[in-house]
Amino acid sequence: MNPNTDFIPFARPSIGPEEEEAVLRVMRSGWLTTGAEALAFEKEFAGFVGSPRALAVNSATSGLHLALEALGIGPGDVVVTSPYTFTSSAAVVRHLGAEVVFCDVAPGSYNIDPDALGRLLATTKNCRAVIAVHVGGLPCDLRALRALADRYGCALVEDAAHAFPSKTADGYAGAIGDAGVYSFYATKTITTGEGGMLVTRDERLAARVEKMRMHGFDRAAWDRYTAKKASWRYSVVEAGFKYNLPDLLAAIGRVQLTKAERFLEERRAIAALYDEAFSGVRGLELPPRGEGHAWHLYSLRTLPERGGVPRDELVEALSERGVGTSVHFIPLHTMPYYAKRYGLGPEDMPNAMATFERTVSLPIWQGMGLDAARRVADSVLAIAGARGA
Repeated sequence: MNPNTDFIPFARPSIGPEEEEAVLRVMRSGWLTTGAEALAFEKEFAGFVGSPRALAVNSATSGLHLALEALGIGPGDVVVTSPYTFTSSAAVVRHLGAEVVFCDVAPGSYNIDPDALGRLLATTKNCRAVIAVHVGGLPCDLRALRALADRYGCALVEDAAHAFPSKTADGYAGAIGDAGVYSFYATKTITTGEGGMLVTRDERLAARVEKMRMHGFDRAAWDRYTAKKASWRYSVVEAGFKYNLPDLLAAIGRVQLTKAERFLEERRAIAALYDEAFSGVRGLELPPRGEGHAWHLYSLRTLPERGGVPRDELVEALSERGVGTSVHFIPLHTMPYYAKRYGLGPEDMPNAMATFERTVSLPIWQGMGLDAARRVADSVLAIAGARGA
């Protein structure tokens, strides 16, 4: 990449010859779907995050669905989550016939507000689970959320789609609650193209997920085709789903996992460059920080009230300068489906709305390089620096 002329995309996966060879190895093996590679990926990932069980799935959305299903959540139940998230965090609740209750994020934060959650759980009937979303790679206050979940008899499920590898004093985010789900989508720190991983310390939950992710069979395809006993015999013991991760994708994930720490260091270096560039600019506010930040996103805030450039104007101007951006997230309570179902308006989650209206996510990805990051920073400062000085 020529940092002076080429378009800098918002995100790009880092795929090298090792991943290519891993895919070719699987293609040459004659076994493409879920098998030895997926099993090895599960074992290696579990070891990395320190969880007894890891179960590979075809998306983080699938993993969240399976986690809630294994917890027995269904019609008449309530699940609390943040409005500041991707649609999956709430959609899986509706897939099971349960209802979503949104809890606002903390002031100036992207993560759910423990104080607001405590007030909400005290007055919410039939709450069975809380889904904590670690937005941008910054872990939620898991100790506070765990204490609240225990007090009110709720399960704590971690939506850790952004949070690998986010390591805290209590362990890796995603591996602390009753269940946690990671994403390996193409924009994530490690990728399989599409895919995810569910981790849990609850063996009964793991057994249910293992069964339900593959049609509710009593035998996995790998077992049926490699065992000495009759390969065609199986029983459908539940009305399960088709959520398994193929070996072709698992092979990419195994290689990516070996690079995870290096990838994280590259992201940290870019975040540090941005921090230095934007510190002291009155019209800009740096992202919140805390223990174990994985820097999946670098979400900068514009402050028009301090003379800063409005967010949408900044996005358009950066695009004209060859810099890709994104916005995370449009709060779910403003989306037509949830707004209509639950009678919600923008004013119902004021902190989420205030954050959304000011936030732009800048490029931050391994392989991007510091020269490109400097070009991004210089472009932001050229647009916003003078007005917010």
